[in-house]
Amino acid sequence: MLSRRGFVLGAAGLVVTSVRAPWLTALVPTPMTIYKSKTCGCCTKWVDHVKAGGFAATVHDEEEMEQLKSEWGVPEAVRSCHTAMVGSYLIEGHVPASDIRRLLAEKPKVAGLAVPGMPSGTPGMAEPGDEGGYEVVAFKSDGSTSRFAGH
Repeated sequence: MLSRRGFVLGAAGLVVTSVRAPWLTALVPTPMTIYKSKTCGCCTKWVDHVKAGGFAATVHDEEEMEQLKSEWGVPEAVRSCHTAMVGSYLIEGHVPASDIRRLLAEKPKVAGLAVPGMPSGTPGMAEPGDEGGYEVVAFKSDGSTSRFAGH
């Protein structure tokens, strides 16, 4: 039998939990799985960037990256040095954490985001004062792309 005090405390807990849930969600890092070469320094810097951007990165060193990208359907035209999975999306290359957050919020019907190649100015590749000057593209599994963001 539930006492009156137990009922009131339980109800209060539900109210507090429902009011605080958005705050708690914002504090919980978003899981991301990253595959990269163990010898790639720029990949390691990008991992640090996404961790600082609120992602909980699980990193796997993988020497057969091209095979992995082919298995996952990453179009050759958008490939870069590392590949990540977050939610149901692929992230290819040095995509800024802020663009990944926008992708997860907007949920477009794409396979993922990419910064093709390894352009300077991207997170993990930028030297101080060298940030910017590149585009992030959204890609579909058929290989088509569209501009997602410019930096």
